[in-house]
Amino acid sequence: MLANSLIELDRAHLVHPVASYRSHEATGVRVLKSATGATVTDATGHTLLDGFAGLWCVNAGYGQDSIVEAAVKQLRELPYATGYFGLGSEPAIRLAARLAELAPGDLNHIYFTLGGSDAVDSTIRFIRYYFHAKRTPRKDQFISVEYGYHGSSTAGSGLTALPVFHTGFGVPYDWQHKIPSHYAYRNPVGPDPQAIIDASAAALRAKIVEIGADRVAAFYVEPIQGSGGVLVPPAGWLQAMRAVCAEHDVLFVVDEVITGFGRTGPLFACEEDDVVPDLMTTAKGLTSGYVPMGAVFMSDHVYNTIADGAGKAHIGHGYTYSAHPVSAAVALECLRLYEEGLLDNGRKAGKRLMEGLRSLANHPLVGDVRGRGMLAAIELVTDKERKTPLPPEADPARRIFDRAWQNGLVIRAFANGVLGYAPPLCCTNEEIDGIIERTRLTLDQTLEDKDVRAAMKG
Repeated sequence: MLANSLIELDRAHLVHPVASYRSHEATGVRVLKSATGATVTDATGHTLLDGFAGLWCVNAGYGQDSIVEAAVKQLRELPYATGYFGLGSEPAIRLAARLAELAPGDLNHIYFTLGGSDAVDSTIRFIRYYFHAKRTPRKDQFISVEYGYHGSSTAGSGLTALPVFHTGFGVPYDWQHKIPSHYAYRNPVGPDPQAIIDASAAALRAKIVEIGADRVAAFYVEPIQGSGGVLVPPAGWLQAMRAVCAEHDVLFVVDEVITGFGRTGPLFACEEDDVVPDLMTTAKGLTSGYVPMGAVFMSDHVYNTIADGAGKAHIGHGYTYSAHPVSAAVALECLRLYEEGLLDNGRKAGKRLMEGLRSLANHPLVGDVRGRGMLAAIELVTDKERKTPLPPEADPARRIFDRAWQNGLVIRAFANGVLGYAPPLCCTNEEIDGIIERTRLTLDQTLEDKDVRAAMKG
């Protein structure tokens, strides 16, 4: 009765993110009730392995008592402190210092946000201020990569290069530009890593020339494109793109909202490529989703240029909940857990995850298996040679998600038949094996889908 009541209340009042409102009204909500480790339980008592860590974010796993205790202690002591008026709190100060210590290179200055989308928006404002401070205000054009995701805020959704975030919203804006993705499985230049790197570098140079080097302010990139389908670039790709930006005085912004905090192995994915960006955005794993928080990391030269340009004037950018003490206390505890075992466990679990997913490569529907660490994807096709995607009639996003759910597994099922994985770093061997076994069952069931079988015959 309680579950039915919640379904009706949800249907009548709660607006869900990135959803078909009318379809959701018809199907109703699945209510999650509790969670521990890598397992979630819904209101009917159905238990599932969470192969997606909520929304790529519960890196530490559910039910970590020490995180809960850190939040409760801070709520009792100081539940809120503004960063305005020169005020602050100990957890936020200590967190900023710790993140600066752990970050690559000279990313020594931290601005806290509520999440990833407003972290990206903050970089846009900081970058514009930076070039005004340098007396080059004409540098106001921004470039990102097709299939990239940089949030769904008003400005960030234009840097995002996924159609669903553009349709009906009047974005991207005319100052937002795109270059093709490195997408190895479907790259026009083929799968050769160096050919992909060369093509991407040439595309970025050409776009900068097309716009004008005196106009281009920044280039945004994810170390691995998450929401675009977990697209992994070749080794050396990030360095090559960094070099092109350095040639043209273009700020290099790395979006680690998904990849940060152990998701791909190290604390930050750009460390694997030995790249130090000018700015870096993070969120999700920063607090493992227990409370909202994001962060912008600024290099010394970006921070100093902005600070010197402002002089004694206030820099007019701020949020009420920036540097929230409870969020900061949670993040500090998450960092401790990462450093004291979770990063190591995540690396071992990530190796097992990738081996398990690659063991499915011979399945009739599996076209590509890709990933790094605890971030992975399987791309399904109906014809391996032609790389034919699953037909729209098979409604892959909904039907595959539903099958996996019934099999006790939460994954991300994209509309084009890509299955996304991002389990908590705390996963045991048995839980990783369970994710693989339940995926195999879901693939077998999808193979029997009448629309999939018709596409394979036709």
